[in-house]
Amino acid sequence: MRRADTHPEWDDPSAPDDADAQRWAALIARDARADGTFVYAVRTTGVYCRPSCPSRAANPENVSFHATCDAAEAAGFRPCRRCRPNDVTLAERHAAAIVRACRLIEAAETMPTLEGLAAEAGLSAFHFHRVFRRVTGITPKAYATAKRAERVAQRLPEAGTVTEAVFAAGFNASSRFYAEGPDRLGMRPSAYRTGGAGTAIRFAVAACSLGALLVAATPKGLCAILLGDDPDALVRDLQDRFPRADLAPGDPAFDGWVATVVGFVEAPGRGLDLPLDIGGTIFQQRVWAALRAVPIGTTTTYGAIAQAIGAPTSMRAVAQACGANRLAVAIPCHRVVRADGSLSGYRWGVARKRQLLDREADAR
Repeated sequence: MRRADTHPEWDDPSAPDDADAQRWAALIARDARADGTFVYAVRTTGVYCRPSCPSRAANPENVSFHATCDAAEAAGFRPCRRCRPNDVTLAERHAAAIVRACRLIEAAETMPTLEGLAAEAGLSAFHFHRVFRRVTGITPKAYATAKRAERVAQRLPEAGTVTEAVFAAGFNASSRFYAEGPDRLGMRPSAYRTGGAGTAIRFAVAACSLGALLVAATPKGLCAILLGDDPDALVRDLQDRFPRADLAPGDPAFDGWVATVVGFVEAPGRGLDLPLDIGGTIFQQRVWAALRAVPIGTTTTYGAIAQAIGAPTSMRAVAQACGANRLAVAIPCHRVVRADGSLSGYRWGVARKRQLLDREADAR
């Protein structure tokens, strides 16, 4: 039986009594999220079960917890015939089916029908649609549209025209992509195709208590807030993202924006009242919106963000979206911590993350 890493507080069978208390709470709640992290055995029946088993709760004096099915069987227990703890869970079967559906969507030149995807997954169209949204956080149609937009972004630099790239990526009409293109790419499609050519990006590097700070903006709003130790490395990062954009040092008016960002870093309680040019995929935008809703001075987890966007099994994708964030502090991915409250990785360094959180706690 594979062990999951989504609930580390349930993982260690040698943990103190408070860990067993949490396992017992999951057992009483029949919490399916705990399935795969441990099993429990009942001495009077000789059977072991998943935490989500619908069987009547046993007397806690007769219950023991085991990290894996193998451990339970080594202790002399046999698997429950009702919840089949040594078999693949329904959630895992659904997740595998959705992964296959995503691969079909990604490989298809045109969007497969909902009925065809559902039949491939062995589900009704209605059930498939609901499971797909629960697993990924978006609908099959939205996923297909996002993937086609990504293909456009990949093909734009080599395509003769934007229209060629749009149709080559599987769009039946260019009007819908043109309507959504700036939000998806962070600029007009024609500008993205040429590495940002024709897009004016103002930028400046300043010093703050966290080190070097690069602030960049398109006419639409802030497109990058980068932190680091080496100002030149921050500029190269911006150049790599927009190799043919019209990068120019900020004018006196832009210096005011930079001062506002620096002030926000130093005193987060004052807020950041500047427009943002976020870009990103549909899923990333949903994650970033959820992050911006996390109150200052508080923290959250990848699991909580996944729950907030309606995709409770997408914690790994949520983590990837946090890693893709280029608007440090403005999109507060530093407020995401591990389930046990410890600090997880941060693109700009865990030390900076700790400083930001301490500063925000003082600002409450």
